[in-house]
Order: sequence, then structure tokens, then C-alpha cells
Amino acid sequence: MRTPTLPGFNTEAFNKYFKNTSWLMLARVGSLFIKMLVTAVLLPNYLGASLVGTYNYPLMFLAFFAGVCTLGTEGLVTRELLRKPHLKDVLLGSAFRLRLMGGLIALPLIYAAYFIVVNISPEPLAASFPQLAFVSLTCIIQAIQIIDSYFQSRAEGKYIMLVQVGGNIISVLFKALLIYLKAPIDYLIGSLFFDVLIIQLGYIAVYKKKGNSIFTWKYNSVVAKRLLLLGWPLALSTIFATIYLKIDQLMIGSMLGSTDLGVYSTVVQYSESWYFIPAAISAALFPAIMNYRIQDPILYYKRLSNLYELMAFISLSIAIIMTFITPTLFSLIYNKRPEFMQGIPVLQIHIWSGVFAFLSTANSQYLIAEGLTKISLYRTLFGAGSNILLNILLIPKYGILGAAYGTLIAYFITAFSVFIYPQSRQQGFAMLKGLFFAHSLQRFFTKKR
Repeated sequence: MRTPTLPGFNTEAFNKYFKNTSWLMLARVGSLFIKMLVTAVLLPNYLGASLVGTYNYPLMFLAFFAGVCTLGTEGLVTRELLRKPHLKDVLLGSAFRLRLMGGLIALPLIYAAYFIVVNISPEPLAASFPQLAFVSLTCIIQAIQIIDSYFQSRAEGKYIMLVQVGGNIISVLFKALLIYLKAPIDYLIGSLFFDVLIIQLGYIAVYKKKGNSIFTWKYNSVVAKRLLLLGWPLALSTIFATIYLKIDQLMIGSMLGSTDLGVYSTVVQYSESWYFIPAAISAALFPAIMNYRIQDPILYYKRLSNLYELMAFISLSIAIIMTFITPTLFSLIYNKRPEFMQGIPVLQIHIWSGVFAFLSTANSQYLIAEGLTKISLYRTLFGAGSNILLNILLIPKYGILGAAYGTLIAYFITAFSVFIYPQSRQQGFAMLKGLFFAHSLQRFFTKKR
């Protein structure tokens, strides 16, 4: 079968990265389907809205500290491996040590933040401290996932697929067994640690199968300092991105209680689970785009424009389809749990946030390539601040529907705040043109003439 091409991409290069994208997409689709089967179908019907809020709370809370745990190393190490593949062991070893240190630093911050939220929340928190403390240990073991960057840099997405899909299958079977045995909520929350552990062991196994060993990794203080210097804006950006991604759930849990949090967190899964698509496409095509950054700047910007149009097409298609099928979908899945029906209009609003999330993800690759990581930091700061303010204003009055509107507006602000800076303003116009398919329409009418 002939591999499809995109306008502006060299056919041979595109074929290579398209295959890698296909593996990454398969990994994400497989993981998405498996996870959704448990977290959006089996668990809500087994636990009900209130306990679903309890189950989701630890991971939601820990997400705010993801930037501290990873120190901005993910995309950065992939880029460095593309430029200096001969320094593989040094780059991976130094990044691993940084992530390990980040995880250890994050733990006391997580515990302190939990007790602060306990004291200021009008409602009891959905999860207890022991539940949160156990799951928080994942911050340390996730350091090994830097191996993912190695496979991305080599366009070997099939190995990422094997690890993620295999790990999620094991996770699903384990959770299904717990549900069958009618296990209490503590066991299900404890399985969240098991999920992460299986993925890390899978990465080690596949990395070894490829003839590598984590024991050959070397720490280099000079390389580590450089990674830290380049990565701290990305780490802060991750923190602020998490704030505008997750602050609505934290505020709902604190202001409205675990039942509303359970409904909203279930709804968000149907919306945010699609975000693997721009991440997978951008990560896989990033090397192809980077190849022409210096050699052919015109083609470089053309590729970015094509990428924005692709993101707009996919995200708009998802938003339109989900808007129409949500009532039927919820009626079929939650017919025995009527409390989830209030999530229908919430999802119909929240799903449109994905349009701006898709564009932002693609644009982030440009900011990394151009070394404009501070702009990435500033724009997520705008998004985080606007989401907090909007949630404060809208949640008390409109409940979880207000949180969905707040998220939609915040995502829009985040995506197009690049207009503020002269260095990224051109890309703001490119995203806007991509959203309205300007290049495709121009080609269409040119051919008509």
C-alpha cells in the first residue's frame, strides 16, 4: 500500500516519519481504548460518581507537580539526541539523574500542598493523605521513562507502542479483577502505582532488547547543568499547563465536593483523552520539520503551516462528532448511573477546548526548535491565570458547566497569546490561517481557475 503524503513534505522523509507516527498513534489509540474501558465505563458504573472522584483525585493532584518531577527533560532530550546521538548514554544518564532528583524534591512539596488545600477547602477532600502519599511514589519511578525520548529520537515508535499497550492491557486486567472481586476503593487507588511500575519495567525490557543497558548511562554535571538551564522554562511551562488543565478539577473538588468532581473528571476523560493525537503527530514529525530549519527556511515554515491545518482538521472533526453523539453515548454507558447525565452539556462544551489544545501542541514544537522556551512558559502562565480567574467566577454560579466554559476560554487565550511576542507573532497568524484552512482553500480556488 502506498504511504500517503502531505503537501510540503519530502516523500521519502515523510514515509519514514509517517510510519513512526503510525506506531505512536497505535500506542496512544490502544492505550486510550484500554484505559477508557476501565476509567470511563467499568469504574464509574462500579463506584458511582462520588467514589470516582476519590479514585481520580490522587493522580489529578500529582499532575500539578509533573514539571518538578521531569524538570522539562522530555522533548528537550529528544532534541538533543537528534543533534548528538553519540552522546546517548551521557544524555540519558544525566536526564535520568535530574528526573530522580526532581521526584525526590516533589514529594515534600506534594505533602505540604495537600495539607494546605485541606485547611482552605470548604468541602472535605476526595482522597485521604495515605492514598495520595502512596500514589505519589510514582514521581520517583517515572524517572526511567526518559527512555521514551530515545525511541522518539530514532523514529522507533513501535517500541513505545509495545510498552504502552502491553502495560495498559496488564493494568486493565488487574483492575477488572479487582472490580470482579468487589475490591474496596483503597485497592483500586493502590493499583495506580502498579500501572506506572509496569510501564517503567516495560521500557527497561524493550531498551535492553535493542542491545542497550541503563547501566551504561553516565552522569555528566556539565550536560546536566545545560539540560537544567534549557529545561527549567519547560518545567515551569508544564506546571502552568497543568494548572490550566487541572485547576478546574481541583477547584470543583474543593468547592463542590467529590460527586461533582467524579462527574466532571469522567467527562474530561472523553475530551482530553484525544490530546495524544497532536502529541504523537508532533513528536513523530518534529524531526522531519527540524531537518529543513536551516537548509530551507521556506519549506520549514510551510511544513509548520501544513501541520497546523492538519491539527485543525482533526480537532474540529472530533469536536463536531462528539457534540452530536454525547447524549446517546452517555445514555448507553451510564443508564444505571443517572448522576452522570449532568455531564452531557459539560462534555459538549469542553470538547471544543481540544481545537486550541491541538494547535498549541503543534506550536510548542516551533517554540522548542527556535529556543523560545520562555514564550512557552509565559503563554501557559497566561492560560493558568485566566483559568483560575474564570473558575473562581463561573464555578460558584454555574457549577461544572462553568468550569467547562472557563477551560474553553483559557485554552483559546493560551493558544493565541503568541501574538503578544514579535518572535512568535508569525506563527500566531499561521495557526489562525490553519484554523480556517486558508492554504487549502487558496489551493482549491487556484485550481478552479
